[in-house]
Amino acid sequence: MSGLYTALNGSVMALDAQSRAIDVAGRNLANVNNTNYARERVIFGSRGTVVTAEGAQSLGIEALGVEQIRDTLLDRQVLREVSLSNSYDQQQQAYQRAQAGLGLDLANAGAATSSDTTSNSDGLGSALSNFFNAFQSLASRPTDTAQRQTLIQQATTLTDGFHLADSRLAQVQSDLNDQINTDVDSANQLLQQIADLNGQIGRVEIAQPGSATDLRDQRQADLEKLAAKLPVEVRDSGAGQVQLTLKDANGNDVVLVDHATVQGTVAFDGTNISAGLPATKVVLAAGSIEGALTARNGAVQDLRDNLNHLAQQLVTSVNTAYNPTATPGGDFFDATCLTAGTIQLASALTVNTLKAGTGAAGDNSVALAVAGMADQQFTVASGAAIDGTFAQCFAHSVSDLGQALATANTNVQDQTNIEQLVRTQRDSVSGVSLDEETADLVRYQRAYQASARVFSVVNDLLDTVVNKLGVT
Repeated sequence: MSGLYTALNGSVMALDAQSRAIDVAGRNLANVNNTNYARERVIFGSRGTVVTAEGAQSLGIEALGVEQIRDTLLDRQVLREVSLSNSYDQQQQAYQRAQAGLGLDLANAGAATSSDTTSNSDGLGSALSNFFNAFQSLASRPTDTAQRQTLIQQATTLTDGFHLADSRLAQVQSDLNDQINTDVDSANQLLQQIADLNGQIGRVEIAQPGSATDLRDQRQADLEKLAAKLPVEVRDSGAGQVQLTLKDANGNDVVLVDHATVQGTVAFDGTNISAGLPATKVVLAAGSIEGALTARNGAVQDLRDNLNHLAQQLVTSVNTAYNPTATPGGDFFDATCLTAGTIQLASALTVNTLKAGTGAAGDNSVALAVAGMADQQFTVASGAAIDGTFAQCFAHSVSDLGQALATANTNVQDQTNIEQLVRTQRDSVSGVSLDEETADLVRYQRAYQASARVFSVVNDLLDTVVNKLGVT
């Protein structure tokens, strides 16, 4: 009798264990399209044995718990690749906006020759070419009023082109600042969510480590969202919780989250990112915030600086050729406005005061001198603000931004492939396989049916022993 009762109890435990396994397999199948879900499996184990008069007898099998299949190293590698991907994406978007602001196809922006600024297409490059061509036309007909009007119009178009280019690039930088502020706010929210999840996981797993699988999935999803903003390092801090850090300029850790506590907030002062408690300047190597800062302070700012140098050299050189005696009030450009955002014609310059030469009517020496500036080679080493001709300087500046965009495009493409490769590697460990889970489901079903059959047989035997033995 005791053997039958033991067998009956064992079959009940087996039914319960296989039922739990079927539930887990069904849960895995239900989350096959959930990218934040890590597959789970039931851990089976023996309840032990007892010594009876008939010898040692097993107490049966049971489901000890549910294990989440995760590779910590792959999870952290995914975080690093996500950070790099978003950095390159942000740079690419910034350079594309700068390209649109200039109205140029940077993929085709090449070095222009001194006599062909039109290779820069429409926009500032074309305006620069038309400006010097207008002076050349004036030299051909120095007394023609129409030529004078055309020159003033082309000069105005050129200054407006400088203003527009600088304004649009400044707007790109302003938009990047806004994006950084938005990302910082989002990062702070994610830090608080991760800290809260840390606390919840710690409470749930006090008695059963690793059991808070849903909470762990949520935390991993939030970590990947955070990694898109900041290149956080993740470390285990015990009790199923994690610690998040960034690096300062000396390579020291700046703690963002420790257990269920956020250690200060991330902040942006317009120049630097600070975090931790006390607030410490951090150095970012990836993430969308770093990408925006790199684009804002790098290629976009370099282009603005180059346009400022170009405007400065243009004002200085044209005024020198146009007003060789430095007569007060005789300049072509306002000599106090030396940036792309401020360059303008001299206030006294009109169609009537515009001069083609310094001698009698018909003298074209001034117009020829200014027109000749288009082919003049400048060098920074000799004190000039630019290297090369005006056309070459502009083409080189635009090509630098074009090269930055081309590099960003390549980086985005390569990094997308790398991130996908790492995610595929992680999915091979943590992802749900329809074939595998279906096979497991059938296997658990058969095991459940077999256990139920054992239960039925033992039940019949007990019925025979209790109710039928000895009956005549």
